[in-house]
Amino acid sequence: MTKTTPTRDWLILTGLLLLAVVPAIGGAFRVTELGSGAEVTPQNARFFADPVPVVVHIIGAVLLAVLGPFQFVLGLRRRNLGWHRAAGRVIIVSGLAAALTGIWMTLSYDLPAYDGEILYAMRLAVGSAMAAAFVLGLAAIRRRDIARHSAWMIRGYAIGMGAGTQVFTHLPWLVLGSTPGQTGRTVAMGAGWMINIVVAEWIIRTKLPKPRRTTATRTVVTGSAHG
Repeated sequence: MTKTTPTRDWLILTGLLLLAVVPAIGGAFRVTELGSGAEVTPQNARFFADPVPVVVHIIGAVLLAVLGPFQFVLGLRRRNLGWHRAAGRVIIVSGLAAALTGIWMTLSYDLPAYDGEILYAMRLAVGSAMAAAFVLGLAAIRRRDIARHSAWMIRGYAIGMGAGTQVFTHLPWLVLGSTPGQTGRTVAMGAGWMINIVVAEWIIRTKLPKPRRTTATRTVVTGSAHG
């Protein structure tokens, strides 16, 4: 990544941690609800019927949200490379757990009344993209391809933090004291993911070093030049 000042690093860290606060609180509430034997309602019945996926999903998402921001602090990475690697392993496992359980719940749970088929398809798409990003990030670091590793990890993290941005995309309805309909909810949820994806791609293209060219690519290019 490009050079940043310590002040800017910590502002980024603080902002990303704040983005995780509301989803983390919501997750803690859901786990407490399941553990305390709260009243079963039409809104939470699917979670009580099969609680393991949602608990794993919440734990994975919270670990991703809490550990992920520290990976953006350049000075911390340089001074504590061992911690960076250890945290990265936890982030990959947590991110995959959150993504795969998200897909599982979408396929297995009854479709909520306030979700439509478009949002259903969107959940499957972003869950699959998130899982793929972390797998590709792991594959890249095993090849010592740091640039591609960073890019894929940022993409996976950005998708995973969609829940934080979706708090803001739902604000118009909260301000008006109303509840979005099926279309409004689809737009708000999709906007949260899209904002994060666009920001992630901007960071990757403007702040990260360009990925190195693979040996295979160089061979093909060289062969074509001499052909």
